Amino acid sequence: MSVFFLQNAQSSVEMADLMRSNGKIYVLLAVVLLIFAGIVFFLMFLEQRLSQLEKEMDDFSGQND
Repeated sequence: MSVFFLQNAQSSVEMADLMRSNGKIYVLLAVVLLIFAGIVFFLMFLEQRLSQLEKEMDDFSGQND
């Protein structure tokens, strides 16, 4: 069982070395960072929208009292 994990770890290192030697590791890094930044900006937008809706709900409930 441990031979399989050792072999798998070795192949992943070879893949990383291959990507690094071809310069594609930077493309992978850029794609991952772009996806991460997109998620962060989406969550920030969602937070602003939720805050706005909560304020509108508070204003609406204040008018009915």
